Amino acid sequence: MPKHLNLKTASAGLVAAIFGCSGPALIVIGGANKAGLSNGQTVAWLFAIYFLGGLISIFLALRYKQPVTGAYSIPGAALVAGSLATFSFDQAIGAFVMSGIIVFLLGVSGLIGKVMRWLPMPIVMAMIAGALIRFATGAVSAVGTAPIIAGAAIIAFFVSMRFIKAVPPVLAALVVGLIAAFATGSVGGGSAEIAFVMPEFTAPAFTLDAFLAISIPLALLVIGAENAQATGVLMAEGYRPPINMMTTISGLGGIAAGFLGGHNANIAGPMTAICSSEQAGENKEGRYAATVVNGVLFGAFGLIAGAAVPVVMSLPGALIGTVAGLAMIGVLLAAFQNAFGRTLGNQTGAFVALAVAMSNISILGISAPFWALVAGVIVSFIVERDGLLTRATAPSEAV
Repeated sequence: MPKHLNLKTASAGLVAAIFGCSGPALIVIGGANKAGLSNGQTVAWLFAIYFLGGLISIFLALRYKQPVTGAYSIPGAALVAGSLATFSFDQAIGAFVMSGIIVFLLGVSGLIGKVMRWLPMPIVMAMIAGALIRFATGAVSAVGTAPIIAGAAIIAFFVSMRFIKAVPPVLAALVVGLIAAFATGSVGGGSAEIAFVMPEFTAPAFTLDAFLAISIPLALLVIGAENAQATGVLMAEGYRPPINMMTTISGLGGIAAGFLGGHNANIAGPMTAICSSEQAGENKEGRYAATVVNGVLFGAFGLIAGAAVPVVMSLPGALIGTVAGLAMIGVLLAAFQNAFGRTLGNQTGAFVALAVAMSNISILGISAPFWALVAGVIVSFIVERDGLLTRATAPSEAV
């Protein structure tokens, strides 16, 4: 790995880590506060998802030499935050563990790999484009809320892309955006209501109600949203992702995180997109180093979560959103090209998948990416002349 560890891979890993350690952490902290959890329980939750997510990144990146990045489900955190109004925390933890067991069993059975190989590639790519387009539009929206910070970052990105080949554009955007943020006094506005305390672990309690309300929707989110996004992103970049192993590891991460007090630790869609993009280097074979960097930073964040959260929260949201959106450009281009190329079939189904994924709809607690795949496949089966047989050939799963 050392020969692939350079400015581009390090900057992509850093951007992915900042993205994952900022806004998503607030969802967890906000949910914990509303549920009346102690500071120790909140820190244990953060430790579980960040430390184990970092370990997943490091293990899979070094094992498969691919930028398969671990973290946790952001919509899953929102789902859990809402469920804590109904269930006690020990019941929720039991549900986290059961969710991990479901994902693990689906991974070792090989079922998920078969499903992903069967899905038409244009529909998968359209789902990716629809799910990740919000990052690109978020960068545009940031110009309206913080024109100086977002505008400086965007200009630096494209100027660096055109004239300064030695500096990764995403790193240039981050540095210039930070300078603009400091210059306008925008750093330091965020805060978190937890201090540096030791994690407080809670014994799980297993109930049928929590299993039905939390475990099943959370497992579907991990598989149908996070893992599906990450798999599609990697395929769009020309990788052969180890689909079954990704699912199995997500299950093991969910079980371990549950016992530690976190809702899951699994493969992350958006952060895999950042670490696998061209911003992590022109050499596709070396981009996994960005995931290793991200994993180290994620793990470190988990270890010092109580002290690190306020620091990261001090960064302006407009800067984080802008840099994340800029980092997604290459992934989105590849996704659109692979979804709507002239020689590909399933175009109607792909368009439906794009529209559903962009809608951000949630049904039965399951987010839009899963329903985008379902709707796209159904429409293609009904409308397309040759049905699902016209699908583009997907890269086969790595052994």
